[in-house]
Amino acid sequence: MSENNKANLQIRDNGPIRVTGDVELMDSQGNVFTTKKAFSLCRCGASSNKPFCDGTHKKIEFDSEPRAD
Repeated sequence: MSENNKANLQIRDNGPIRVTGDVELMDSQGNVFTTKKAFSLCRCGASSNKPFCDGTHKKIEFDSEPRAD
């Protein structure tokens, strides 16, 4: 993987995890999800399109702002 295609995961305040770069997303059995070059993963647990974010975090007022040490 080249440096330009390095995977990047950004935890968005009160929202999803934004994934960009060269990454393959698999379920627990190794089945690969179809993804785009950038996509968002649900953190609130209420998405109807898990593991992907569908914006439900806004409706339920999901509250989480983790910070790295």
